[in-house]
Amino acid sequence: MRVWWSTVRSILLGWIALFGIAYLVQRPLLRLAARLLDSSWLPTAQLALACAGLAATGWVVARWSGPRPSIAVFIFAVMLAVSNFGLEPAIDIPWLFKLLLDSLQNARYLQSFALDLVTHVLLFGGLFAGAFFGQAHEQTEARIFRLN
Repeated sequence: MRVWWSTVRSILLGWIALFGIAYLVQRPLLRLAARLLDSSWLPTAQLALACAGLAATGWVVARWSGPRPSIAVFIFAVMLAVSNFGLEPAIDIPWLFKLLLDSLQNARYLQSFALDLVTHVLLFGGLFAGAFFGQAHEQTEARIFRLN
């Protein structure tokens, strides 16, 4: 029962962190970047900020999840994949599958599908990288052995 409570708690904290980071950190930084960067670099800055925000969110989910962080991060990723909350760039797996079907029927959609696929891989990669670094690792003791 305790494992499930810590999983639910970490997922709720992850959603709070995601929306807090997206609206309180990413948007002001993106507005600042829009003033400083050329307009052609703005999508790149947006993707980099989204990856960093998802990495921080993955760290929060893994850190607060208790003994099994991979379960909590996987559930969080599935919840993020099936629903689009207006975050930019959007993680929208149903749209990605629709784009895949469209690109199989008409080759003009192939470039859009490839770009969206790479974007999704980078965003989920940021989430799982943050989760990896958020896991509590055991401290190893430094031992000095005496050789006789």
